[in-house]
Amino acid sequence: MRPKNLKTRIFLDGGDPQETKEAIELLGFLDGQTTNPTLISKNPGVKDRLEQGRYFSEEEIFENYARIVGEISKRIPEGSISVEVNADGRTTVEEMLSQARKMFAWIPNAHIKFPTIREGLGAAHLAVKENMRVNMTLCFTQEQAAAVHAATKGAPKGDVFVSPFVGRLDDMGFDGMELVANISKMYREANSHVELLVASVRNVDHLLRALQLQSDIVTCPLGIIKQWAERGMPVPQGDFKYEPKNLSPIPYKELDLKKPWQGFAFQHELIDKGVAAFSKDWTKLTGR
Repeated sequence: MRPKNLKTRIFLDGGDPQETKEAIELLGFLDGQTTNPTLISKNPGVKDRLEQGRYFSEEEIFENYARIVGEISKRIPEGSISVEVNADGRTTVEEMLSQARKMFAWIPNAHIKFPTIREGLGAAHLAVKENMRVNMTLCFTQEQAAAVHAATKGAPKGDVFVSPFVGRLDDMGFDGMELVANISKMYREANSHVELLVASVRNVDHLLRALQLQSDIVTCPLGIIKQWAERGMPVPQGDFKYEPKNLSPIPYKELDLKKPWQGFAFQHELIDKGVAAFSKDWTKLTGR
């Protein structure tokens, strides 16, 4: 059962409906699920077919993705299911938006994932005007989070997520959870409509720190959900100390969230790497 003092929604990060079932059995609840091309490529049925050298046409990829998220949606009908567009550095706003319209119709509880790059923000800006729900992924800077707020202004609370990737920042020697704290502070002061979804969670301490910060959402692989469940689903209070080792701090920045989203300058080497990695996993499905 859900702990009484749990204020954060718990999502599963995975592309296998069987894992969805297992997470619900472990916790007694599940608030949503995040998917992406990498996770879908690891789905057992997809993986078996690829190991046989049987690749997918583009039409089959989308049909298969729609089927998988459809099964997940049936298991979490009241939750949110994030579905990611196929985008690389050359994908246009209109190309992303065209995919988004199709994906949003797959299930009634979709959030469409766009990369938090200029074209992805442009697509999200138009998508929310069409009453689509969006999840801005591959966030590595406070400036990106500020741009998400500005680009989706006017959207209802709950329709827009931003997903900072804490584990990938940790890999580079920076304290990813400090970025979460910084974005939380910025959004709280601005009374932002955007909800913060902690992603790229690598360990239980990441999860516990997200709960302590009362992040709106945290998404975790099944293995970390299992570890949390085995500990009795603790929700840390003020006495919990998150102690990252050998990680550089990420200073808070005072940013003007009232300016146009195009005015935010953000560059980070992980943005391009992340977009390229997801695009590669789409390509892997076709064998090209």
